[in-house]
Amino acid sequence: MKSLGAAPAVSVVVAAYNPGRYVEAAVRSVLEQSMPDLEIIVVDDGSTDNTAAVVESFMHDPRVHLIRQKNAGQPRAKNAGLRAARGRFIAFCDADDLWVKDKLEKQLPAFDSDARIGVVYSQVATIDPEGRRTGEITGNGPSGDVIDKLFVENFVPFGSAIVRKDVLDTLGLFDEDLAMGIDWDLWLRVAVHWRFCFIREPLYLYRVWPGQMSRNWRGRYEHAFRIMKKFINNNPGLLSKRVIRRAYADSHVEHGICCAILGGLKREAALNYLYAIRTDPRFFRAWQELAKLALPSRSRSLKQNGN
Repeated sequence: MKSLGAAPAVSVVVAAYNPGRYVEAAVRSVLEQSMPDLEIIVVDDGSTDNTAAVVESFMHDPRVHLIRQKNAGQPRAKNAGLRAARGRFIAFCDADDLWVKDKLEKQLPAFDSDARIGVVYSQVATIDPEGRRTGEITGNGPSGDVIDKLFVENFVPFGSAIVRKDVLDTLGLFDEDLAMGIDWDLWLRVAVHWRFCFIREPLYLYRVWPGQMSRNWRGRYEHAFRIMKKFINNNPGLLSKRVIRRAYADSHVEHGICCAILGGLKREAALNYLYAIRTDPRFFRAWQELAKLALPSRSRSLKQNGN
């Protein structure tokens, strides 16, 4: 990194591995914020394309910093950026996504409203590969003490979140032993001690790709169960049995839907629904999805997940 001036209010971490032409727009969307007191730290995680050259073209702006490293994966790349961050607040932008121009201006004041708020997050609007808005807006999360709801479902879109740096200084960074779900694991740790604040406005633009949901869906749910088990072991007695049952049941249902729709594995889907029913017999959605397997055709949607 180049020589540093005064510490900014916000450090924005961008982990990049071969993002192609999209990283230029991502960096520009951060630099063009209406609240300019920021730095952007791009971690080039061993890219073989022109990522470094694109970022270097912005480095006439003293707010732009580039870290180059051998490919080590998303958790380590993000942590490299976090260790270099100097701001009082930390934000993220994936290298192929975009920020809305007034994202910081609209999210940062929430921290002043309550000293117990550790994370401020927002709705997300989706864009297609060419950057056009699809019209879909996701996110309808709670504010306040969210640990019970967050354990059942990761409702915090990763790139929308801003977190106090002193929270990370206290609780630690991303778990580098996890290949997936690192954001959910971190938010759970934060939610034990801090409140969350939800902004009902899409301030982050998430790029969606054809077939995106079908990529490594099995690994996603394997990591979900691993993260839940880790959290329970590290926080004995914190969650009620009712919340734990509902979380496991919900994950089995989501896994079952992926088995049925993405994998064409109806028997495995049925087993997941039955596991969910055995875990939480009052979870109506499990019964509903099990019944749908008997239908000759159906139209269903998958819930969108986080990193």
